[in-house]
Amino acid sequence: MDLPADRSRPTSALPVHPEAVRSRRRRRPTGAAPPLPYRLQTSGIRWLVAAVVLVGLTLAIFARGLRGPAVAVTVVDDAVVQWLASLVGPGLVAPLRGLASIASWWVLWTLSYGLLLVLLVLRRWRHLIIWWVVVQLGSFLTFVLAAIGRRPRPFGVELQTSWGGWAMPSVQVAYLTAGLMTVLYTLVPEGRWRNLGKWVVAGLITLVALARMALGVDAPTDVMVGVGIGVTLPLWLFRRFAPNEAYPVTYRRGRSAHLDVGGARGQAIRRALEDQLGLVVEEVKPFGLAGSAGSTPLRIKVKGDPPRQLFGKLYAQSHLRSDRWYKLGRELLYGRLEDEKPFHSVRRLVQQEDYALHKLHAAGLPSPAPFGFVELTPEREYLLVTEFFDGATELGEAEVEVDQGVIDDGLGIIRKLWDVGLAHRDIKPANLLVRDGRMLLIDVAFAEARPSPWRQAVDLQNMMMCLALRSSPEQVYQRALRQFTVEEITEALARFTLPGGVRPPWFALGLALPSELRRMLRAQGRDAYPEFVKLLPSPPPQIPIQRWSARRVGLWAAILALVVLAALNPRHLFDNEVAVATPLGVKDVGCGDLEPLWLMAQSVPSASLIPCLQLVPVDWTVAEVAVNNGRSVITLDHDRGGSAAMVVRLAAACDLTGATEVTSEQPGARRYLRVDPTSTEFSATRAYTFPGGCVTQRFRAAGPSALRLSDTASTEFGFISREELRQALSQRSHGRLELDP
Repeated sequence: MDLPADRSRPTSALPVHPEAVRSRRRRRPTGAAPPLPYRLQTSGIRWLVAAVVLVGLTLAIFARGLRGPAVAVTVVDDAVVQWLASLVGPGLVAPLRGLASIASWWVLWTLSYGLLLVLLVLRRWRHLIIWWVVVQLGSFLTFVLAAIGRRPRPFGVELQTSWGGWAMPSVQVAYLTAGLMTVLYTLVPEGRWRNLGKWVVAGLITLVALARMALGVDAPTDVMVGVGIGVTLPLWLFRRFAPNEAYPVTYRRGRSAHLDVGGARGQAIRRALEDQLGLVVEEVKPFGLAGSAGSTPLRIKVKGDPPRQLFGKLYAQSHLRSDRWYKLGRELLYGRLEDEKPFHSVRRLVQQEDYALHKLHAAGLPSPAPFGFVELTPEREYLLVTEFFDGATELGEAEVEVDQGVIDDGLGIIRKLWDVGLAHRDIKPANLLVRDGRMLLIDVAFAEARPSPWRQAVDLQNMMMCLALRSSPEQVYQRALRQFTVEEITEALARFTLPGGVRPPWFALGLALPSELRRMLRAQGRDAYPEFVKLLPSPPPQIPIQRWSARRVGLWAAILALVVLAALNPRHLFDNEVAVATPLGVKDVGCGDLEPLWLMAQSVPSASLIPCLQLVPVDWTVAEVAVNNGRSVITLDHDRGGSAAMVVRLAAACDLTGATEVTSEQPGARRYLRVDPTSTEFSATRAYTFPGGCVTQRFRAAGPSALRLSDTASTEFGFISREELRQALSQRSHGRLELDP
């Protein structure tokens, strides 16, 4: 079955040609920068340092509440806010509210989900994941800082637009800044347009911040901390995990896997080839991009007499992650069919292909001679260099002539791969070249030593189908019998099925064909497979492709768990209830906890009384305290009454329909009671009205003891007067701060 001696041919050129200009190789000293160093850039470092300093100062100054240095900072901030508010005339309030509404939650959530949709459409998955991390990390950081700092809104001014929660950091300014920065780094190409966009974003954020300060809802320090977080998080995450060199934002046609080889990267390639391989480069150009999705192929012109052409494959972390996702998808579909393991670094990925090139070249296969690989950025970017088959044409090209010698060459390649215990694993027309009546094999990135018999059979199947594109199945089959047995050919033409004999829809004809080969078969409008089957003495077998493993079961279980979790909790993904509710992150609003009481007083500036907890029994717990303009809500849980058994709400007015006035135990307040007799559970609402405000206590629980629990809970609530809060603030600030204008 081997080729006759007179048909054996030389396989490849020597790795080094004497006419190529060679330079002395240079070892990079310890600590020296690589050819293409990874840098966060100076602006990124500055913003990171500034954000860390701002967060540190916030914790140091405001961790004890409005005491000590926090009072001095608040006095200065409030003076600036009062000065800006004094400049606002009656005709400027509406325009300023319009500017401030740019940072409203409806706009922010529209921006967030719009950005999500655009990134999905553009299939920028890495940018999408980073944006999700920015949102989650930013939400956590702002919530923690606000809960620790517990800073009320600016004192002594009228709050003339919507607001919610603690003042520091300015959460809405932080979200708006982070969203606009993400738009710049995910949708705007680097260079002139992005630089112009930064000025536009800076101007817009400045106008929104000034409007919110002039309307009294934010102080300068609140805005500074919010902007610091909003700029630093996306800036650092995108530059660190999606640098423009590896994940460029472009709108030109082409694959996202192809990197730009101009500018700094082009210079780094020339320097690395000269220092590490001793090759003096004249020109580096992309080459054959249409047939490559897992790397950036290059044609490298090296100095010599005459100049020499070499082939390069540029690998980066983006290609490594693509390989991981590809193998994860195959594992989910097929299980342990091929027992593939992802590479854990770009270095390992390049080492594997370099090793495979040496193995195939040593075995005498017509594959490119390896020249080695160079390091551009440690663990991030490497360039593999091989021989360039000048004058060769892909097998899929229409003008390629496939005669008996080319068919024998192709089948002989598979025969030799089998004999030396190798599998190419990516036999397709783009990886089969023809030059001077010879077939050449390229792109051995997926080559495998000691492969499974199934993988070897697939190589033969794909080679026979590729050769049939430019000849006939009868001719390919007859030449295959000279090198393979009928049993081996029959095994190679086996169909692959799901359990029960169902053909998988992602395999054309139930065959393991590369997507390029499937497209070419459809384009020709011919079905070579039945013609091959007719030539066999017996029909080929059907091989089930499903191979279950513990890892595959675990992966599917994790995916299904995430889907179920998202389906059962849609509000966490698609609702802005938490943002609108503006929880304070505190579990107590006792009559001595002044910071939340000051904020509640600011929510209803006309209220003369503010509700507070005198004493919380052991069976009651404060679940949440939420404050924004116009209302404050305190939610309590009971160990028997359930969650939200009592909800206390402060507002300027309340609905007293159906309520009966009863004796009030609170001085200066009138008390009303309303019981819902139609409810399946006990439901009662108590209301206290007083000058400028109203407090409702809504109790809802089941069981015969519900009424007694309601009476017990209501006695634990008391009131603190607005005058007492004014005096406490004046005393805390030594007369420098006033609660109301």
